[in-house]
Amino acid sequence: MVNHVQLLIDVATRATLQPLSGKLYTHFNNKIVFLIFVSLFELGSLLCGIASSSAFLIVGRVVAGLGASGIVNGAMTILAGAVPKEKSPVYTGIVLGTAQMGIVAGPLIGGALTEHAVWRWCFYMNLPIGGVAAALIAFVPIPERTTKPRVTLSLVRKIIPDLDLFGFALFVPPSVMLLLALQLGSGGKYAWSSSVVIGLFCGAATCAALFILWERRMGDQAMLPGKLLGQRIIWTSCVYASCIITCMMTASVWMPTYFQAVKGNGPTDSGVHVLPSILSQLLVVIATGAAVSRMGYYLPWALVGGIITAIGNGLVSTFTASTSASVWIGYQILLGAGRGCGMQIAIIAVQNTVSPAQYPVALASVVFFQNLSTSIAVVIANTIFAQTLRSAITRYAPMISPQAAVDAGSSASAVRALVPLGELDGVLRAYSEGLRDVFYFLVGIACLATLASLGMGWKDIRNKRSKTDMNAEMDERSETRDK
Repeated sequence: MVNHVQLLIDVATRATLQPLSGKLYTHFNNKIVFLIFVSLFELGSLLCGIASSSAFLIVGRVVAGLGASGIVNGAMTILAGAVPKEKSPVYTGIVLGTAQMGIVAGPLIGGALTEHAVWRWCFYMNLPIGGVAAALIAFVPIPERTTKPRVTLSLVRKIIPDLDLFGFALFVPPSVMLLLALQLGSGGKYAWSSSVVIGLFCGAATCAALFILWERRMGDQAMLPGKLLGQRIIWTSCVYASCIITCMMTASVWMPTYFQAVKGNGPTDSGVHVLPSILSQLLVVIATGAAVSRMGYYLPWALVGGIITAIGNGLVSTFTASTSASVWIGYQILLGAGRGCGMQIAIIAVQNTVSPAQYPVALASVVFFQNLSTSIAVVIANTIFAQTLRSAITRYAPMISPQAAVDAGSSASAVRALVPLGELDGVLRAYSEGLRDVFYFLVGIACLATLASLGMGWKDIRNKRSKTDMNAEMDERSETRDK
């Protein structure tokens, strides 16, 4: 089974600090807060690179996750203040498309480093890239959508009570306990019925109830304001965004497993073979942003994105060891187009629903639910794959221990070392069925995104001034001429 512990730690850490980052962008200068998060990410990458043990590496991933928690919503918050609202979709598409270039390069560079160099360079490479980005941001004027005072010690003392730090302290334990319970239960170390897993679930539920009660008491000052999240467009946007990012991140974990375990490719080749979905996603997210800015309505793109993503995941679930290159390329292109079509729509919907002062918290809420749902979905997918693989191995390759198949992971050599070459077909069929069920799960997630899209609001976001505004402007000009 694929080891997802490091991914889970990274995503879970980002999810835990995400709501607090929204409060920081609300009250403090966007540039300063953004640079602090970038610096944390750089420090975490350095710690990972020099790690001498697993515990050291985990600490580094936690620090990097804390930094990453404020980078995405910080970039979107800065962008919202830099461009007119009606032009935001096209620029949001460009930003997300640029981010996709990192996803394009990641599997290729990471695979090459894993095979031909030292894994530490997967983290060291973040240092010069992040350093250049931080230097550019430091010297570029960053406009603000709301007026914020200069950062001083007195301002920090004044704002600390508004950050809902106690709410954050209540929020961390249930998040950690939930994700830890899912990881321990799915990893086979503890049974789902064990006292450890059940205790963690009960503790998470209890702490979550306390957090909800506290947030309700805090009202508009809460880290996750209930009144804000209760708006239909906001909560449906959170659901939609969570589903789309879950489909993207989970598929990015399991697609290389198909090419390595089933097709027998190495890490570098598997990175090349996932490019069709990533490149189509990159192109479509930019094109969708331009189309929304021109047409004005974002809901049709959200609906189409959910439908195509569901179809794409369904087609990918048919992959087997004998699937031809033309088929897996075509299906990946369709899947990437669906995800690209819907990737930025929730951000556009939220930006055009809340006031500028509420936007950082609303955006942080969207990104938080994205990260939390991804953490949970990765564990669920891991469990689905392991259970299906154990069952299928018993049917198709009874001479192989189910646990040995699970422990083999996704490495092509490890999978093929399980059995003699002449008996490999049954093992590959079992792996294909495990992956099939993972993508069945993603079909359901994409269908949920399609339903959520219907509640995201039928709005024309183009800049259309009302007749009242135009009359007021004419009256003002007349008064000026009279004077």
